[in-house]
Amino acid sequence: MHFDPEKLRSYFAGGDGEVTLGDLDLERIPSHVTIIMDGNGRWAKARGLERSAGHVAGVDSLREAVTTSVRLGLDVLSAYAFSTENWRRPQREVDLLMHLFATTLVKELPLFRQENVRLRFFGDLTALPKDTYDVFRQGLEETRNNDGMTFALAVNYGSRAELVRAVRSLAEDVRAGQVLPQDIDEDAVSRRLYTRDLPDPDLLIRTSGELRLSNYLLWQLAYTELYVSEHLWPDFDRWEFLRAICSYQKRDRRFGGVVAK
Repeated sequence: MHFDPEKLRSYFAGGDGEVTLGDLDLERIPSHVTIIMDGNGRWAKARGLERSAGHVAGVDSLREAVTTSVRLGLDVLSAYAFSTENWRRPQREVDLLMHLFATTLVKELPLFRQENVRLRFFGDLTALPKDTYDVFRQGLEETRNNDGMTFALAVNYGSRAELVRAVRSLAEDVRAGQVLPQDIDEDAVSRRLYTRDLPDPDLLIRTSGELRLSNYLLWQLAYTELYVSEHLWPDFDRWEFLRAICSYQKRDRRFGGVVAK
């Protein structure tokens, strides 16, 4: 976990009236923060706009979240971009999202190069339109040698489907005699998940005030701290991110245990 103190102070200069950089313990920054980005449609509706305008505005918040995470020295920032259930949305909205994914990624590649960010995806990318899939592959290739923060996007991801996939993989290996049933443990399952090369999240941020996980990282979030923001995703900025980190730092993470007295 590395950060540039001068850039950090400049980025959080002043404050928003409620929180400042001074409220943060720089020695206790979480390693992995994950975000359920929610509220784009409601943001647009409140302004009399098409839902697509909310998705476009949400890109700015995601860009700021990436920059904020780099400035704070996170190892991993991940975000729920498109779920397996999102295919049920109107085709026009799905097409817009796929186009937005592709155009945004191309546009943001210079930022990833500048900030030394390595791009990562998790989910079933094979179901994506070819144009979107090809751009994702380009992004992976162009950032694979970056050794700074990892930015991981969940696309066409559903946690239950991920777990079914992992169980099937283990069952096939058991049938082939490559794995014994008694050797299946938590690590064996974790190694079959899309996120096998990522640490479990320390902090989950969900925007728009919703109190549910929406089929996201059900295995990986077992001991993750939760922060629910009332801000709709397009209104989520560096200061709300800072509030979430400050809230996290006030928690006592016991992982099911207690300190003996």
